Amino acid sequence: MKIKKGDKVIVIAGKDKGTVGEVMAVSPRLGKVVVEGVNIVKHAEKPNNVNPDGGIVNKEMPIDASNVMLYDNKAKKGSRVGFKEEKGKKVRYYKKSQQAVKEAKK
Repeated sequence: MKIKKGDKVIVIAGKDKGTVGEVMAVSPRLGKVVVEGVNIVKHAEKPNNVNPDGGIVNKEMPIDASNVMLYDNKAKKGSRVGFKEEKGKKVRYYKKSQQAVKEAKK
């Protein structure tokens, strides 16, 4: 999967099309990603230690990875991702601007 946690992506399909957000979680086996502020649903929660009152909370749900593209700040739009070798290391790069993808800090 070419998308990693911490990447900035733009949604290209679905109800949140055009939304830019950061990837919070990646599930390569299922081919899904959780993006900040995208695909928000209402979820009923029982009372627990974290939320003693329970109630209805907003929750971000996963969307298919095929519905997002890495967001290129230079081009100000979504871009495909390629791989190339720089200084003996495999590096991801935006195909539109030919710039290397900045790795997110962990």
